[in-house]
Amino acid sequence: MSEAFNVTEIFGENVFNDTVMKQRLPKKVYEELRRTIDKGVELDIHIADVVANAMKDWAIEKGATHYTHWFQPLTGVTAEKHDSFISSPGTDGKVLMQFSGKELVKGEPDASSFPSGGLRATFEARGYTAWDCTSPAFVKQDAAGAILCIPTAFCSYTGEALDKKTPLLRSMEAVNTQALRILRLFGNTTSARVTPSVGSEQEYFLVDRKKYLKRKDLIFTGRTLFGAMPPKGQELDDHYFGTIRERIASYMKDLNEELWKLGVPAKTQHNEVAPAQHELAPIFEEANIAVDHNQLIMELMKKVAGRHDLVCLLHEKPFAGVNGSGKHNNWSLTTDDGINLLDPGKTPHENVQFLLVLTAIMKAVDTHADLLRESAGNHGNDHRLGANEAPPAVISMFLGEQLGDVLNQLINTGNATSSLKAGRLQTGVSTIPNIKKDATDRNRTSPFAFTGNKFEFRMVGSSDSVASPNVVLNTIVAEVFCDIADELEKADDFDSAVHDLIKKMATEHQRIVFNGDGYSDEWLEEAERRGLPNIKTTVDAIPALTTPKAVKLFEKFGVFTKAELESRAEVQYEAYAKAINIEARAMIDIAGKQIIPSVIKATIDLAGSINEVTAACEDADVSVQTELLQETSALLSETKVALAKLQDIVAEAADKEEGKEQAEYFKDVVKPAMLALRAPVDKLEMIVDKDAWPMPSYGDLIFEV
Repeated sequence: MSEAFNVTEIFGENVFNDTVMKQRLPKKVYEELRRTIDKGVELDIHIADVVANAMKDWAIEKGATHYTHWFQPLTGVTAEKHDSFISSPGTDGKVLMQFSGKELVKGEPDASSFPSGGLRATFEARGYTAWDCTSPAFVKQDAAGAILCIPTAFCSYTGEALDKKTPLLRSMEAVNTQALRILRLFGNTTSARVTPSVGSEQEYFLVDRKKYLKRKDLIFTGRTLFGAMPPKGQELDDHYFGTIRERIASYMKDLNEELWKLGVPAKTQHNEVAPAQHELAPIFEEANIAVDHNQLIMELMKKVAGRHDLVCLLHEKPFAGVNGSGKHNNWSLTTDDGINLLDPGKTPHENVQFLLVLTAIMKAVDTHADLLRESAGNHGNDHRLGANEAPPAVISMFLGEQLGDVLNQLINTGNATSSLKAGRLQTGVSTIPNIKKDATDRNRTSPFAFTGNKFEFRMVGSSDSVASPNVVLNTIVAEVFCDIADELEKADDFDSAVHDLIKKMATEHQRIVFNGDGYSDEWLEEAERRGLPNIKTTVDAIPALTTPKAVKLFEKFGVFTKAELESRAEVQYEAYAKAINIEARAMIDIAGKQIIPSVIKATIDLAGSINEVTAACEDADVSVQTELLQETSALLSETKVALAKLQDIVAEAADKEEGKEQAEYFKDVVKPAMLALRAPVDKLEMIVDKDAWPMPSYGDLIFEV
């Protein structure tokens, strides 16, 4: 049995949080820092010096010898450069441990080797990290020792954002400003800030490390490029919410402990649909902190897995034939005094402010569906979206029966006079009390679903940062809020103007609402009739970033400049092409060096056994062996032809212009060639002796954990 621990005692113990700041900072310094955190007031460098010294002393007590500006470049993962606290030795040969306000506020990592999409030339190396005091510093403790991590933004020498955090913070400011205008119109003079709240559910797979190390495809790409389905998959639904195996439960326990120490409110854990698939969900937090915490969750999932001789796979589709992994992004807007703008209350038809916010979001999602789709795009997620295990690639909004009925009343009669009431679930068992039901069921096939007091954006991929979808959500909603405020601030009759505006937005954007089965072919046909975009691949979605509509949107609210949008599009094209290129080259390597030689040896052994049998008994029936040899040889020949074609196609990719042209080539030409190579190999796996097959099977990987 592992040692027990008290969650309340360890939670946040490695975080320089508000409690620690109150204890360690002079009252005036603490108040000034809180003003910066809460109101965005610039922090005086002398205050920063005091904060830095206190932070350093606290970190050293935790065992830290180094600090790092922890940032999130466009790679999608985090980055860090460690500097020790030691200063230059004195004449006595001893060193002091120092950390100044200047070092806390600003760092200077090399920016030349991070993706910039052309914003920075390779020879222009200077980039800056700037302290984000709204996300608390923390100490990471592992085999490398203890490191003080300071969350920072990352910008170029000329001021462009080179990271995920900077535009997120900009978008949060935008939606805050515009949401406050709406609240003031409704007479709210007490709320001082509106913040996007986010809860991001994280799905993942766990496999045995020894088996993982025998799969080059998993090592190089994070997914299996070959693999035949085992006799059993997920069809019995027995893994979903099933009893968690001890080895996995032990991993989850250690993971929770590490996350809780860092102040990450890990709440829910369970088995997911596919064998070897699991999920972790945290409690809602402010969007910026939620994004930082999700990065920590992904990092620690991988790190803790190693301690248990496991490997955590965050790829969206590590195994064909079973469900892939997503990351549902639950989003809402809350005020600093506890008001959730997406709470409909008991009588939504009477909650005018809620209906205005709801129809504003309808308009935002309908107007910018292409941007939302793009924000969830990556090469791995293309395997999920539209595959009847994740939402379709068509953006639609689920509102449910209650809100759908209210909107229909508004659209059809001009007034909403009632709301459907929640009922009670009668179990028919006398010892079980009747349960109060929600007013609306849930719809897991919807990409953007209202779930009580929030929207769940279900398209996001498991390996992605949740910064991008929240940047888009915050900004498109800020735009509609701005338009609404502009109109209502000039209205002579506010009540009448609000009513008319709600009806207008509900009527004009009702096409985005769909409460039915998003997996059905009928919906795709209906969506086309409604004029909703069906953007099937990441490469097809990327152009949404640089349309005149998108440039106008993001520049208006200072979230992105046109140059920053163009750079991000270029980064995504390059990332897609590089990822598929690695996959294709890995397939070539595995097929050429492992699979074909192994199958050749198997055919030689089989031919030898046929000769031995006929030599021993001339009349022996070797038809089965012969037929098997012929089938194996035919598939081997098909594999060799497909391999040669893939090699030629990959070689030709170098002639394509980097960026969009090369990405489209990998999507349209290379990926089909990869599937053509996989097909005969997967058939070979089903007929070649298991002992002769050069890598662990799907059954080995997902059922023997």
